[in-house]
Amino acid sequence: MEPNKDHSNQSTRVAFWENQHIQRLIFLLLLFLVIWVFAQIAYIFQPIATFFQFFAFPIIGTGIFYYLLSPMVIRLSKRGVNRHLSIWIIYIVVTLLLVWGIATIVPIVQRQTTAFIDNLPDYIKSMDQILNRIPFWPDLEEVFPDTAKNVQSIDYNNLYKQFQPIVSSTFGGLGSVIGTVSTVAAGLVTIPILLYYMLLEGYKLLPVITKFIPNKYRQTCKTIFYKSHYQIGRYIRGQIIVAIIVGIMFSIGYTIIGLDYAVSLGVLAMFLNVIPYLGSVISAVPALIIGLITSPFMFVKVAIVLMVENVIEGRFVQPQILGSNLEIHPITILVVLLGAGRLFGLTGVILAVPAYAVLKVIFTELFEIFRKNSSLYQESESSSIPGPDGAQIAEQKQED
Repeated sequence: MEPNKDHSNQSTRVAFWENQHIQRLIFLLLLFLVIWVFAQIAYIFQPIATFFQFFAFPIIGTGIFYYLLSPMVIRLSKRGVNRHLSIWIIYIVVTLLLVWGIATIVPIVQRQTTAFIDNLPDYIKSMDQILNRIPFWPDLEEVFPDTAKNVQSIDYNNLYKQFQPIVSSTFGGLGSVIGTVSTVAAGLVTIPILLYYMLLEGYKLLPVITKFIPNKYRQTCKTIFYKSHYQIGRYIRGQIIVAIIVGIMFSIGYTIIGLDYAVSLGVLAMFLNVIPYLGSVISAVPALIIGLITSPFMFVKVAIVLMVENVIEGRFVQPQILGSNLEIHPITILVVLLGAGRLFGLTGVILAVPAYAVLKVIFTELFEIFRKNSSLYQESESSSIPGPDGAQIAEQKQED
């Protein structure tokens, strides 16, 4: 009797440890334990983190330019142009466009920005007068008497001169300058080289990676890679093209209505439009403020330009260029942007949506594998659901 009891206990233990759910639970517990241990000794990996921070700019820049230029290389190669020659042709065209843009737009933006800084004290005074004319706007002297006295005592004409030394002392440290210059220099030197080899032999990357993946999971990894590659490429190309079109539309619209700093505001809208939803709202604020300070009629004209641009972008530009490839709800995008901005700052806001799209693809494919291999999602031939009168209605599974 005792041998049978021992054999039964041993069989129970074996069945317990071989249970897939128990194995997954143990794996998750070990994963959390490893994460906790790494969190306790994070200082050991600080040099590695610094290394990756240094090369983050070249790697991200190379990835963005790769997704922008790879379709052009592929099209030229399909037309019989040598791949090396295709890359050099694209390099020359992009370089000429960058030189033209820098030589044409940068001086205009520089002049308008300098003029805006010079007029900033007058703008602050005008905005203060406009707010004081609002009927229900609270009186600062009554609500914050001490603060109001301090604000009134500020010499706005010397505000910029007083603020300039602070900026210089904050950002002019030797270490900060060396770090920034070295990062930018590394990017300017590394990005063209990495980009050249990525455009030349980037298609060989997946076969090299899949060699180290077991055959059982190789096809799943290929699916994840191709879906992520497609979504990231479509998003980056579409977002940058839309941002350029938005910047051009705003620059033309603001110039037509005679708004000050039209080109600078258009360039600002172009860069901020890379941030979904929030960027367009943020870029509209300075334009509306400048229009309101100029005149009430100018404020109305700026609002009309914003509405017309919003209609054109929403109805024609985005559907044709971006489409709905990411299949992410706008509320989800806003939550992701806010969370990424809180954790990783501006870089997180810019990279949040494509990173979320990749994670969504990965988790979707992994969940599909789990669903196929788990008994929890097996559908029965018939199931019963309660009817409106409390009776059970049989729902037969029909086959075509």
